[in-house]
Amino acid sequence: MKIGTCVGFNSMETIEEKLVTLKENGFDSCQLVCWEPSVWTKENAVALKALLEKYGVTVSAFWCGWDGPRVWNFVDGPLTLGLLPVEYRQMRVKNLCDGADFAKLLGIEDVVTHMGFIPEDPNDPAFGGMCVAIRTVAAHLKANGQYLLFETGQETPVAMLRCFEKVGLDNLGVNLDTANLILYGKANPVDSLKVFGKYVRNLHAKDGKYPTNGHDLGQETRIGEGDVDFPTVFKKLRELGYDSFVTIENELSGGEQLKDILESRDYLQSLIDEIYA
Repeated sequence: MKIGTCVGFNSMETIEEKLVTLKENGFDSCQLVCWEPSVWTKENAVALKALLEKYGVTVSAFWCGWDGPRVWNFVDGPLTLGLLPVEYRQMRVKNLCDGADFAKLLGIEDVVTHMGFIPEDPNDPAFGGMCVAIRTVAAHLKANGQYLLFETGQETPVAMLRCFEKVGLDNLGVNLDTANLILYGKANPVDSLKVFGKYVRNLHAKDGKYPTNGHDLGQETRIGEGDVDFPTVFKKLRELGYDSFVTIENELSGGEQLKDILESRDYLQSLIDEIYA
């Protein structure tokens, strides 16, 4: 099981420095996170692939962003995020397909994104339209030999599972963000694995607290200081046969981010060594 981090990719001018920092701190895997469709060119793919080979970095997944507004709360989130808002849907379907094509040039099999607030009610007309859009993207990725991974958080585990069933393609998977389920108040990661555990193909190791009001997400914390039960998460993952990438995601502000990531790596590695022994 490899522990890596998220690496933001928004220009060729800065990516080499980020890869150097990654290696200097003892990591050799990452998720590439990109919200800039303008950089998804063949020329950049060739150059980036050469850099990844130069520094010996394995990309576990390509986290694919999309154009348009995004507000990370419970009120404006459903109106702006992912493939739920009809006014942005066609544009974002194209974004995800284009991002997947870029990832294919890099040899990356898994493409991750936030799908948006999947409606809990299967009779909601928005649910069917959203599933059609997701099927369009998933079919494009299937033709590329790729998997489309839903990052957890904005939907309940059952709503995600129902969406998988409705879309009906076999290249759908889960990027389990251990904190997001808590931050959005949708579930906890241990119990969520009882619902969609067999679909997990990648993991964001992150921690946080449940929401305390109906407008704002819960608060992210340093790993080990929130409500995620990491020992039980890894025990459950081991039972499910998961033995792939663990990607530390730290979106905290302040100057201690690198220190937190390195301490998190040591903590997670000790858990993995114990549980997977």
